[in-house]
Order: sequence, then structure tokens, then C-alpha cells
Amino acid sequence: MAKLRHSRFQARKWSTLMLVLFMLFMLTIVLLMLLAFGVFSLPINNDESSPIDLSYFRRAATERSEGLGKRGDQWTEVLSWEPRAFVYHNFLSKEECEYLISLAKPHMVKSTVVDSETGKSKDSRVRTSSGTFLRRGRDKIIKTIEKRIADYTFIPADHGEGLQVLHYEAGQKYEPHYDYFVDEFNTKNGGQRMATMLMYL
Repeated sequence: MAKLRHSRFQARKWSTLMLVLFMLFMLTIVLLMLLAFGVFSLPINNDESSPIDLSYFRRAATERSEGLGKRGDQWTEVLSWEPRAFVYHNFLSKEECEYLISLAKPHMVKSTVVDSETGKSKDSRVRTSSGTFLRRGRDKIIKTIEKRIADYTFIPADHGEGLQVLHYEAGQKYEPHYDYFVDEFNTKNGGQRMATMLMYL
């Protein structure tokens, strides 16, 4: 009888230990997933005198990409950590801007929006600019710019969309909107958007 009690006690002790270890393992997995999906983020720095230095990342990205023309001094300005918003100064060279404009100019058409019911493009008063898309990986210069975007955003280049060049005349607009998709048509075409990068040409 004493042996039976002793073995039951050890079995309970062992199963309790396994349960605790399993719970710690699951908690670790959940925390890693929350970090990966950006639920937790870096702390907001309210001290204006000591901004968070991102120069290492900018320098590493700059050293890995060549590009067209000479870019001025590049630096990263943190606008906000929540939501995350940064300005990458001199991200493109003057020559790269002119190259993108020259590629896009002959193909500019009135901008449209996607109909969430049909998935087709339609004209809308909320968007009055003109624009065109440049095929992803179209040439060496486009690939270099896409690689630079990937380096700065930490999102692989093959997860990105083709560059879209837009032109706004005085008085034209795109009313405030979210860049993430709320319809199934767009998410089927490459998945949900995780980040948006705007480059002023």
C-alpha cells in the first residue's frame, strides 16, 4: 500500500511539473507571436533631446544598395512609434525620381478605386488624381529601389506590390482612407498590406 501511495504522489508531482513547463512554453510562444505581429512595440520616447538612433539600420540599408545617381545625406526621423511613422530623408536620388517620372508619365490615367463587391476598378469622386503602376522588378533600377524599400521596412521585396506613381494637380485629392483591405478581392491578390511607403518625387 505504501508503494502505491508513493508512486501516485510521484505521478502527481511529475504531471504537475509537466503542466507548469507546458504552460511556460505556451506563454513563451504567445509572447513571441505578439512581438512578431507588432502588438508589443518599442517604448515611446517622449524625451525630444535624445531621439532613438536608427542610423545603424539606415547605414546598413544604404551600404547594401547602389541605385541611380548620388543621394544626399540620409537620416531617419522618427515621427511616431504608435502608430509607427518615419521619414527617411534622401531615400531616392534626384536621378531616381526623374527616372520614375519618365517611366510613368506616358502611361498616366485617371486614378480609380477597387469596388469591394466586384473587385473591379471603378471611377470615384474620393480619388481625383492620375496614376500608373510600374511592374514589380521591371528593371535593375526598379529592383534596386524595391530592395531599398525592403531593407528599410524589414519586409521582403517579393512581399511588396509594384510601385504606383501618382500625380496630383492643384485641388486634386484622395480622401482620407485606410491602406489595409476590407474586401476579399484585394487580399486574394497578394494578401493584406502590412505597411505603406510614400516617396515624394
